[in-house]
Amino acid sequence: AKVQRDMPPILAGRYWVHGSHVAVPGPLGTIPILVDAASAFGTGHHESTRGCLLMLDRLGRHLRPRRILDIGTGTGILAIAAAKTWRMPILASDFDPEAIRVAGRVVRQNGGGQWVHCAVAIGTTGRAAAERGPFELIVANILAGPLAALASAVARHAAPGARIVLSGI
Repeated sequence: AKVQRDMPPILAGRYWVHGSHVAVPGPLGTIPILVDAASAFGTGHHESTRGCLLMLDRLGRHLRPRRILDIGTGTGILAIAAAKTWRMPILASDFDPEAIRVAGRVVRQNGGGQWVHCAVAIGTTGRAAAERGPFELIVANILAGPLAALASAVARHAAPGARIVLSGI
């Protein structure tokens, strides 16, 4: 509760990321994303997440991907941003079952349930990525080591001309 009270809303491009404790609406023309601090990573306050949101905003002005993959989804913040931007099928994967549980709840709270499918998977492993790919947009905001380890698998699941947004520590 203290973390939520101390967590101010952020503006990243058109995305207004806020917790349920924020009573005021975002600035006119923003895309609201409701994310409370939880047992999964991703409130939008880390610069790597903010950078991904800014890039999604930028890509949203000219790109029209038909299939999107969010690797290491955590709370689902990037998948929600993609759902609200493109209204296209999104696979949100994470190796942590707790993160997938949290992401599913946050996705539903944000009205993205018809667009975002949350699945437990390490990177692009699992049936969901094989069935839903190839992907025109892949987003991964995870640690540098796992990003490097997943590079060839991500490339195999990328459609020709795909955009890949990578960030992390």
